Amino acid sequence: MTYHPGRHFLQIPGPTNVPDRVLRAMDMPTIDHRGPGFAGLTLEILPGLKKVFKTEGDVVIYPASGTGAWEAALVNTLSPGDRVLMFETGHFATLWHGIASDLGLEVEFVPGDWRHGADPAEVEARLSADKNHAIKSVMVVHNETSTGCASRIGQIRGAIDAAGHPALFMVDVISSLGSIDYRHDEWQVDVTVAGSQKGLMLPPGLSFNAISAKALAASEASKLPKSFWRWQPMLDNNKDGYFPYTPATNLLYALREALRMLDEEGLDRVFARHRRHAEATRRAVRAWDLEILCQNPDEYSDSLTAILVPDGHDADALRKLILGRFDMSLGTGLGKVAGKVFRIGHLGDFNDLMLAGTLAGVEMGLMRSGMPFCPGGVDAALEYLARED
Repeated sequence: MTYHPGRHFLQIPGPTNVPDRVLRAMDMPTIDHRGPGFAGLTLEILPGLKKVFKTEGDVVIYPASGTGAWEAALVNTLSPGDRVLMFETGHFATLWHGIASDLGLEVEFVPGDWRHGADPAEVEARLSADKNHAIKSVMVVHNETSTGCASRIGQIRGAIDAAGHPALFMVDVISSLGSIDYRHDEWQVDVTVAGSQKGLMLPPGLSFNAISAKALAASEASKLPKSFWRWQPMLDNNKDGYFPYTPATNLLYALREALRMLDEEGLDRVFARHRRHAEATRRAVRAWDLEILCQNPDEYSDSLTAILVPDGHDADALRKLILGRFDMSLGTGLGKVAGKVFRIGHLGDFNDLMLAGTLAGVEMGLMRSGMPFCPGGVDAALEYLARED
């Protein structure tokens, strides 16, 4: 293999770059997960997680990817044949739909164009029409990683309330937690699903359910099969700082350090930093005369930007060129937009100079690709970054 000097730019929208502090925190001897030292670790982590989810309720940690937390949200609250309302906002919403179907749920899957988030008006209309309250849950991906569209969760909560519907509200924040403002309690979300490898700045391997009292009550009547994913044994053991099975000890060290870093920066500053980098990226895209996949500015993601390439051109060929020449990984197009888009991740442990290097790599790749574009995207981004704090 050819050696590439310097650092690799990992600019996919997750897994993100793992900060040195987090890597060092992981590099610890494994301890007794039944001992008092481990209990102290758990009892420090859980309150820190609640601050990031903005909840006073329970948060459960799984040694799993976000896919596991999707399943946990469903099996703990629902029963075979239950009807759920979901929205086709992109590839990951489609995957969550697949899990719900595999579990024997009846899914009302609202079709989408992958260029918009879930429509609050559509939520209200469908719930208002459900006079017998057959729909047991509304399920939405907050930030669709495949498209760069962020659904308006607060407005969707308002739509559920306007319809006077008792359905549970479940939200996937896998690529928004720790990057985009999210309010589990204020928006009355019943189950929030998250993962470790994006805004939380960890390697893959941990996932989370934040749980409302309403969801916990629903778990008592749920009939879907569950054992490993069952909430109650986790909650019972967590009270004393332990888990009902062997946890991912060293990833929990990493999580503690990541939570400390978010607290030191302050969540409001974290969100402002992500907004700023997202806007600088969008200004670069417009200057290149390329098209942002997300069509509604109110739904622009602050975690990533998905960019359409001109008709007749291959986004993956551009990605391959940039990786080979400039040692930078960009996100591929998934599902319906495969080959049509590339994605720039600008989330996690990320600063102005890293963004400048990322955009420079994209612009140099565009120059070499023969793809039609207008130079000057980097200049547009730098001009914005230089004057906006």
